[in-house]
Amino acid sequence: MMAPRITPLRQRMIEDMQLRNLSAATQRSYVHYIFGLAKFYFVSPDLLSLEEIREYQLYMINERQYSAESVNHFVIAAKFLYNVTLEMPWPDNALPRCRVPFRLPVILSAIEVEEFFQHVLTIRYRAALMTAYGAGLRVSEVVTLQIRDIDSKRMLIRIRQGKGKKDRYAMLSPRLLEVLRCWWRSQHPAGQPYSVSPEDWVFPGWRKGHHMNTESLQTACREAARAAGISKRVTVHTLRHSFATHMLENGTDIRIIQALLGHSRIDTTARYAAVSPNAIARVRSPLDRLGENPARPNPKAKTPAPAKR
Repeated sequence: MMAPRITPLRQRMIEDMQLRNLSAATQRSYVHYIFGLAKFYFVSPDLLSLEEIREYQLYMINERQYSAESVNHFVIAAKFLYNVTLEMPWPDNALPRCRVPFRLPVILSAIEVEEFFQHVLTIRYRAALMTAYGAGLRVSEVVTLQIRDIDSKRMLIRIRQGKGKKDRYAMLSPRLLEVLRCWWRSQHPAGQPYSVSPEDWVFPGWRKGHHMNTESLQTACREAARAAGISKRVTVHTLRHSFATHMLENGTDIRIIQALLGHSRIDTTARYAAVSPNAIARVRSPLDRLGENPARPNPKAKTPAPAKR
């Protein structure tokens, strides 16, 4: 695959992103989509007209059949390049975003989760996947955990610079703590000398000094789901979805779930109510409450005549 060449325009765009403290993943995404635009026309993006950019957007939709999310990511990247880096004044809705269809997240039942973990073959991946489910973490948050982030005294996990560059605390359950300790003892047998730094990775990678690779954890997740006979499309994020749904079904306040997941908006968390039949079943319809109020007026009762003065 042809690698993006370091052009002055690309360098300036990267610097603009760095000045705005965009994450490394966001920077890579923006560069990827702008490189696709330049490759399509074989010309520097600063020489393209707005109409040509709109034509490329239609090409992504109609010819390449990109998802609505991918097209919208391109729109965001293009607006950053042209509005911020190139300082081009575009009219509002110059590049309209695609309407993203609402899809319910895939959820595993508690029985499916148990069966899933029984088919994770190595303690390394089992501990990492149990951390994703037991604390509701994203895959990037799991693999970048450090020793100092595990607070066994307060039973908390500190998430450093999660999505949106936000710190937060996640829960550390007693069972998850025991799983992590078993994983630790498997890597540090008693009687063998070793040095530990608070900055060491909880789940180190095969290369020294690197943490576990996200793709390898995703692969282990897919293989375990296949071995368990689960027909659903299971990713590490599915475990996070399942954590939130099961917490809701157990009666946990939705705002606590919001804080644990690190959601900025409550409506993002509220969608788990739509995939929780247990939570819906516990809610009483207002129809069932009719007739329960003893203070309701009786339409047949006569209204007393006003007292004569």
